Amino acid sequence: MSKKLRVALLFGGNSSEHDVSKRSAHNIYDAMDKDKYDVSLFMFTKDGILLNNEDSQRIFDGELEDEVVKDAYQKMDLTKPLAPIMALNELSGIDFFYPVIHGNLGEDGTVQGLFKLLNKPYVGSNIAASALSFDKDLTKKMLNEAGIRNTPYVLLTPENQADYPWDRLEEDLGDLIFIKPAKQGSSVGIHRVTNAEEYAAALKDAFKYDFKVLAEQGVDHPQEVEISILGNEHPIASKLGAVRVPKGDPFYDYENKFVDASGVVFELPVKLPQYLTDEITDMALKAYKVLDMKGLARIDFLVDSNNVPYLSEPNTLPGFTNISLYPQMWEVSGISYSDLIDRLIQLGLDEFKRNSQIKYDFRELGQERVGQKKYNK
Repeated sequence: MSKKLRVALLFGGNSSEHDVSKRSAHNIYDAMDKDKYDVSLFMFTKDGILLNNEDSQRIFDGELEDEVVKDAYQKMDLTKPLAPIMALNELSGIDFFYPVIHGNLGEDGTVQGLFKLLNKPYVGSNIAASALSFDKDLTKKMLNEAGIRNTPYVLLTPENQADYPWDRLEEDLGDLIFIKPAKQGSSVGIHRVTNAEEYAAALKDAFKYDFKVLAEQGVDHPQEVEISILGNEHPIASKLGAVRVPKGDPFYDYENKFVDASGVVFELPVKLPQYLTDEITDMALKAYKVLDMKGLARIDFLVDSNNVPYLSEPNTLPGFTNISLYPQMWEVSGISYSDLIDRLIQLGLDEFKRNSQIKYDFRELGQERVGQKKYNK
């Protein structure tokens, strides 16, 4: 009998999506083939502390509350190097990492840096691609360079905000603008503004979450379309899905996603003209490669009343909750939940093997050149 792969499922995190991550982790854990994988659980608390397997398992099973663990760890000196990583010794025995951490720590390249230090394979994009895709400003710069359509925007900071009063933004971007923190997920800190008063309040709130804020040209009453991508160098795309928010709600916000989704309708697969389906698919696959994403991504689009699609944003670690579209779009495309998990793990192993061929020791490279010169003589 072949040896099981020791997989660490990491969940939680210090973002607003902590509880969402826990729900995603439950679904992934249930779908994992326990004959193939020996699964260990590790949770990041809301303070960013990585707990040991025992405490993580008890929280996962509902036997222990997050706050109880938080109180216990607050008594420790977390200022010491690596002290917040309580599970460091346990992690060394893991073969493979499966991060299910949305937002900060998980999608910004932080936890990928930990995997890199441990020299272990993992699901998803690397440090650079994660950080790039998590920053809406940097993402848009890359998309614009590649000629991938997205909505025009202005980057606002505490230093330059005085240069962009509402009148100037309205002249540049129109009278419907979305204010977005550059590095936040799940619509946190996003505001729809149509006048100077709303703009001032939105900017004040958005700066609580990031010192880089986007003022983005709005698409009035768009159709929100999503697509799932799977793969490394040769990615494939799923059928498209659409999100229809309750009438009167301006966009698919945090409340719709995670608090009260009762009025949200998902259309899977969505019926669009074939030319539009093809265009969105091509744009998504191109963006996936331009941003150097690996493993998986969900890419969101806004389609205006003239059927013109705009790439809204990529998500390198999309949700796997009961209402999350990433796994659902693959199911309607013919890939089951458990098969999807197997594929993601294999893609992580493949990427690690591929990257293992890269040489970092200049002395070793120098020796190869010397050997090559001798051989050429």
